[in-house]
Amino acid sequence: MRYLPLTDADRREMLGVIGAKSVDELFRDVPQSAVLGAKIAGLPDHLGELEVERAFLAYAGKNLSPATTPFFCGAGAYRHHVPATVDYMIQRGEFLTSYTPYQPEITQGTLQYLFEFQTQITMLTGMEVANASMYDGSTGASEAVLMANRVTRRHKALVSGGLHPHYRAIIETAAKWEGFSAVVRTPDVEGLEELIAAVDKETSCVVVQNPSFFGHVRDFGKLAEACHAAGALLIVVVTEAVSLGLLKPPGEMGADIVVCEGQSIGNGLGFGGPYVGLFATKEKYMRQMPGRLVGETVDADGKRGFVLTLSTREQHIRREKATSNICTNAGLCALAFTVHLTLLGEAGFKRLAEINHAKAAELADRVSTVPGIKLLNDSFFNEFTVRLPKPAAPVVEALAAKRILAGVPVSRLIPGDRSVENLLLLAATETATEQGMAPLIAGLKEVL
Repeated sequence: MRYLPLTDADRREMLGVIGAKSVDELFRDVPQSAVLGAKIAGLPDHLGELEVERAFLAYAGKNLSPATTPFFCGAGAYRHHVPATVDYMIQRGEFLTSYTPYQPEITQGTLQYLFEFQTQITMLTGMEVANASMYDGSTGASEAVLMANRVTRRHKALVSGGLHPHYRAIIETAAKWEGFSAVVRTPDVEGLEELIAAVDKETSCVVVQNPSFFGHVRDFGKLAEACHAAGALLIVVVTEAVSLGLLKPPGEMGADIVVCEGQSIGNGLGFGGPYVGLFATKEKYMRQMPGRLVGETVDADGKRGFVLTLSTREQHIRREKATSNICTNAGLCALAFTVHLTLLGEAGFKRLAEINHAKAAELADRVSTVPGIKLLNDSFFNEFTVRLPKPAAPVVEALAAKRILAGVPVSRLIPGDRSVENLLLLAATETATEQGMAPLIAGLKEVL
């Protein structure tokens, strides 16, 4: 084995020290039914490096790339243009690390960009304090619920039907193992009045999404008032960070905790990751916030400096008493986010959001002309839901065969629910073009 440094003599010596006769003896507790006997069909034996490269290039050639085909997929992961400067900056040696510094004071550059990142997040969300990032938006959402439970000392989370199904599933998993209740509402069929009516004195928090999984844009001001009257917190989730350039910030709606997926800014689609979670809250809840917080200070000479602050030691050594065990942050992705947003500036970011909405509005108008298709949104940012006259999944597959990536069937994310079988999510960002929209419309007319 070229990449393993141990010789047969090394292995015999190690086995002798621990008193085992063979490597197989180390695994004797594994039941025979779980042991792989024969070779896996179709999987080759070891290959040289060149042969492995060729094999994986062949596998990659089977993928449809968003860069080379009309692309209208969203559902929590969005294709945006990332300037070449972003990749250049994050690949510089002084930046190329994925971790929060564990000897923080000696890495002032890393701490400074995290401080700037936190400042950007508070400005985008309209909140008072933000942390140095989370792994992604979905795990950040579950951490927000755990934080709300600590703040309110209650154990029932009310989860809106407009929340992304993956986020909902992670909250439900946390509920199972952390011992709280997650009451999940029916997928996006209720109005805010029904959600407000469900808030009671046992509710620790209400989790909503804006724009919702189905694309609806809402103002949660009245819901925030109802939550606070009942002693509960309002958690607002944003899966499309670019929407914050145009929509009312969650903080202005009265949100107590805001969780976002930051992939849209500075980070490509990447087959599902790595992404970067944004987490912001009110200052009075800061000590219950998970993750790391970078603060500004002055050194012994009075010069500006940065430090990790309010870093609870239990997060390193006593996990059962920690506010969170997501102790590291998505540092490199957070840096990409900060570089991209800095390049855009406030005016550029707002303009990017305006272009996104304009592209989506154009797509919605054009899709609505296709016979049998009904637009279900009265409001949206850059993503919306349509109802097709037949199940959406085979329609998407048929269009993929024509090299058109025509959105995400809702049934793929909410399987087994016949009511969503014909629903299709379509997204259009600044990357959408006439050369992409025209084949989509023609393809839909043909397939339907």
